[in-house]
Amino acid sequence: MKQRGVCNMKKPVLVVMAAGMGSRYGGLKQMDPVGSAGELIIDFSIYDAVKAGFKKVVFIIKKEMEEDFRALIDDRAGRFIEVDYAFQNLNDLPDGYSVPEGREKPWGTCHAVLSCRDKINGPFAVINADDYYGFGAFQSMYAFLEKATDEEKYSYSMIGYLLKNTLTENGHVARGVCETSGDEYLTKITERKKIMWLDGKIQYTENDVDWIAVPDETTVSMNFWGFTPSMMKEIEQRFSAFLDKALKEDPFKGEFLLPITVDQLINEGKAKIKVLQSVDRWYGVTYKEDRASVVSALQSLKDKGLYPQKLWD
Repeated sequence: MKQRGVCNMKKPVLVVMAAGMGSRYGGLKQMDPVGSAGELIIDFSIYDAVKAGFKKVVFIIKKEMEEDFRALIDDRAGRFIEVDYAFQNLNDLPDGYSVPEGREKPWGTCHAVLSCRDKINGPFAVINADDYYGFGAFQSMYAFLEKATDEEKYSYSMIGYLLKNTLTENGHVARGVCETSGDEYLTKITERKKIMWLDGKIQYTENDVDWIAVPDETTVSMNFWGFTPSMMKEIEQRFSAFLDKALKEDPFKGEFLLPITVDQLINEGKAKIKVLQSVDRWYGVTYKEDRASVVSALQSLKDKGLYPQKLWD
């Protein structure tokens, strides 16, 4: 941990997890734009990040995606922010470990972040490439990271969204359901893999039979995290223990996930996670049917003057 009172002089870096985009959308060349000037969802996030103060972004991608990704990013957003790339590789494992024969699934979001360990040496924010978060989230996160200092506990943060603002009308989604203290620190996060609107209310199921209602204004995580450099060290140190368990119990699908690791650090008394509440609405294309509503919503934000009609002019 950092010594008490030592200020963090490194500027916050934005880390974008994009290694899963090619498989999800059938390749970047086939990825549909959602903005009127051909913008992808990530363009809106980078625009908001630049406006909030971020000077550097690191994209975590698969090596085979590099040419396609550079064509989309470098000559557009790359003119306004320093861009770097890290490559998530299934074989990037500690000494003595190997990929089970037949496994193709990446090792999860913690492993994705670990892939950029040589690219950043200060505080960093982490987001998904295919989620729209809203400018306020980037503004709050940058302000937090500029001053974040580890003391007795690691000082981390998370953007919290109202559950009702993060759902699609076209099916179920996975969300990290959060419990917070009175002073808005995260006390527990539970991954719900099937949560949706059902019979006029929000419900989740763990067995596809029993559905349990969840209050509309429950705080949830959308994988927008803020960390000091200590998180990278924790991920490195915990990776072997994760592999020991996953290779025995779920060798082909086990994932080393940020919410689970954060929850462990809270339970161990090693970290405090400030929940920075957002009232913005999330947009994303979880299902192909979502695309039309996302296109319409983002155009409405342009028409209201929140974004220029062409982001990167």
